[in-house]
This record gives sequence, structure tokens and C-alpha cells, in this order.
Amino acid sequence: MKNALLLIIITIALSTPAFASEAQLAPLRELAAAGAGSALPDLAGIVPKGEKGRIRVASLADESKPRAIPDSTASELVSSDLLNDVADEFELKLPEQELPDSDIPLTLNSKVEYFISYFQTVGRKAFTRWLSRSERYVPMMREVLSKNGLPEDLVYLAMIESGFTPRAVSVANAVGPWQFISGTGKRYSLRIDPWIDERRDPLKSTVAAAMYLKELYALFNNNWYLAAAGYNAGENKILRAIDMYNTRDFWELSKGSYLKRETKDYVPKLLAAAIIAKEPTKYGFADVAYLPPVEFETVTIPSRTDLEVVAKLCGVSHHSLKELNPELRRWCTPPDYPDYELKVPKGTKKLFEEGYAKISEDQRYRERIVYARHRVRKRETLAAIARRYGTTAQALAEVNRIPVGKKLRKRTILVPVPAAPGEQEAVRVARAAPPRKESSREFHKYYTVKRGDTITSLAKRFNISSRILAAWNNLKGKLALRPGKRIIVAKYVEKRGAMVPVPNGDENG
Repeated sequence: MKNALLLIIITIALSTPAFASEAQLAPLRELAAAGAGSALPDLAGIVPKGEKGRIRVASLADESKPRAIPDSTASELVSSDLLNDVADEFELKLPEQELPDSDIPLTLNSKVEYFISYFQTVGRKAFTRWLSRSERYVPMMREVLSKNGLPEDLVYLAMIESGFTPRAVSVANAVGPWQFISGTGKRYSLRIDPWIDERRDPLKSTVAAAMYLKELYALFNNNWYLAAAGYNAGENKILRAIDMYNTRDFWELSKGSYLKRETKDYVPKLLAAAIIAKEPTKYGFADVAYLPPVEFETVTIPSRTDLEVVAKLCGVSHHSLKELNPELRRWCTPPDYPDYELKVPKGTKKLFEEGYAKISEDQRYRERIVYARHRVRKRETLAAIARRYGTTAQALAEVNRIPVGKKLRKRTILVPVPAAPGEQEAVRVARAAPPRKESSREFHKYYTVKRGDTITSLAKRFNISSRILAAWNNLKGKLALRPGKRIIVAKYVEKRGAMVPVPNGDENG
């Protein structure tokens, strides 16, 4: 009896480690069963026997194809405690659902999940607008990226940069759908001057972005996560981070304090946007009203031409023409830009070319001038001011009725400048107004009220009395100025071909 009892105790003692091992290995066997027949991510911390000291950690930024679990039995794998430690550190896990097909590597971790949730809740209204505008530009952008040998899904970088808005401007003065700063835009041959800003051109800026992204991809050893981070922060910033932390794993770099929060969030935001945009219905965006794709033809403009002339020849509105050409900053095609390619609505090219050929060059464009006020700085001369505004000292002297060589002593002078888009209507209204006298026509300069503006502050800014400013705009009492309201801040009359300011004492009009 004693011998039998002793035999049972010995048997139990010998079998206990096996049960413990089974309990530890159960999760791994479930993972293996779930992934049977398909490739699974490399499980960080899992090493075959005989591979001491060579624990390999799977990087979520690894661009290579997913690797299968090492071909070894469960009893040869290390304890699941080590797996849990590494998984906690790197947030490695199997996604609950399959990710959509993409030609950029998609990853699902807690950061990506955070932005997926954000776009579904707090940022839902904005993301819906992004999706709505996406089809307007995505087909064209995909074609450009594909022709340059780049993944087409990089279009979602433009989505998180600007929401596909050609006129988007950031606090850092980055402009356009791909948000180029001036230096980078010019580096890739985008023309930026007072007449045109090609960063706003969806087609030309996409070509420039493709060139830049191709360079970044090569610079960062074909790693799209680092290339995207470099697009956001600048390549030198990412190179310094790599050198500082001695790693090319974006997720490792983002754990440090060197990169700004914006850059750390940039890649997960890009991945979240791509995941949702590729399967919007799955993530609750089933009712998006997509705008139709932009369709246009290009016509060659040999010399500077007024957009109103083009619009009339094409039989479309001036507004629709501006929508197709957001890069144009004024009312005409840019000077010193021979054979400029202007976009016109699809189906109107032949109509335009037939009508345009019948218009002489001097009838295609007419100058439009308004007058800006310039506060003269210390020791500033008329010649220096003229160079700044692209005019002549003689023209400034004539408009302001002062000798060319006279010291200005911090006075405010009028400077003739080409009308900006927002000032065109003001010029047309002024010209349509009845003249104050038979021998003169009156012109108004308008200002759009901003938050915090008062009659007193604007009177001081534009060097007129508060009483006159109120009289010109029919402002009674101490009414608050409403932001967005356009008010008259200066009046001029044309006399003998010159523009003369209306004296402050003249309250007519």
C-alpha cells in the first residue's frame, strides 16, 4: 500500500511541469491555429531552441513581406511571459479584422486605432468633407503617382495634409493640396510670385510631390514610414533622429522626445486615413456625397489674357474658370509666361480656340489698378518703394504730387498696384458709380473688417478721421464693426489721367 502511494506521488510530481507548460503555450497554439495557411507577423521574443541571446523583435515599420512563425514545435518556444513583455512594449497584436489591400504598408496598433476612432467621432465632420472632395482629385493624383513609379495610395498623404483643398494654407505658410512651403516648392520648379502660385495647382503640385517623395524613399532606404515622416518634418530632422536613437524604426523614433508630436502622429494619422478611405462604409461613412472628378482640357495662352475674356469665349462663368485654375492669384494669366497652359472645362477647348484667334492681342488684356497705402519707413526713398512694388519713382511722385528727391519723413503715400482678386469687384463698382463731377470719376478702396477692428483703430491705420470713416460707410453711433463686413477706407478721383485722393474733409459719397 505504501509503495503504491509513493508511486502515485512520484507520478504527479513528474507530470506537473508538463501541465504548466501546456497552460503557458495555449495562447501560442491558438495563434498558430488562427493563422493556419496564412502568413502571420513575426512574433517578437519567440526564438527557436539553440538561438540564445538572439531575440529578434518585429518592427511594425518593416517594409518586407510578413514572415511566418518559425517552423518549430510549441515545446521549443520560450515562455509566453517573455512574449507578453515584448508585445506590451511594441504594441504588437493581430488585427481583429483584415486590413484593406494597399500598395503602402498598413499597420494596426493602438496609435493607428486612436486616429481611426478620432476620425469616426470628433473629427467625423472634417473627415466626411475630405472624403467628399477626394474623388474630385484622387483619380488625377493616382495617375501622376503611378507614372512616377510610386504607390498610388500616397494620395492619402494629401488628404491629411490639406483635405484635398487647393487653397489650403497652414500656420507655417505651407500652401496647396500637398502643403509645400515656398522653398521646397521652388526646389521642385513650382513658380511662386505675385501673379501665380503653382503650389495650388493640383496637377503641378502632385508632380512636385511625387519627385520629393521619390527622393525621400531612396534617402530612407525604401522605408515609406520614414519617408512620410520626412515629408512632414523635413529629411534632415529625421536623419538626426535616426542618428540620435540609432534606429530606422519609425515607431522606435516616435518613443523619444526629439520629434515633435505632429511628426509622431503623422504616420499613424496617414495609415488611419488610408484604412478608412479605402473602406468607408465599413467604418461608418456610408452616406458621403462624393463630388465628381475634375474634368478639363488645357489650352495654350501665348500672351497675358484676362480670365473674363476666356470665360466668355468658353461660355462658362468666371468663377468656374477660377476653380479650375486655383494657382492664378489675379484676374489674368501671368506675364512673362509664354505659352501658359490654362485649364478650361472639358468640351470647350475648340470653342475657345476659334474665338481667341479672332481677338487681337491688345484686346485680350487690360490693366486693372488700385492704390495701396504705404507707410514710409525711416530713410526709405521713393526709388526703394518703387522697386518693392514693381513701379517707378516717377509714377509714385506723380500720384502723390511730390518731387522725386524729396525726403518723405515717415509719411503715408499711395502706391499704384495691380488689383488683387478680392479688389476686382471694388474697382468695377467704383467705375460704375456716377462721377462726383463732370471732369472726374471716383474710386473706392475697400477693407474687410476683422475681429477686434474698431472705427478708431481703422481710422488710425488708414490715416483718416473717425468721423469721415463713419460718414463714408453710414455708420451711426458706436455700433460694433461686424467681422467680414466690407467698408470704404479711402476714396480717389481720376483727374487728367492721375489718381488723386479725396480730401478727408469731403464727406460726399
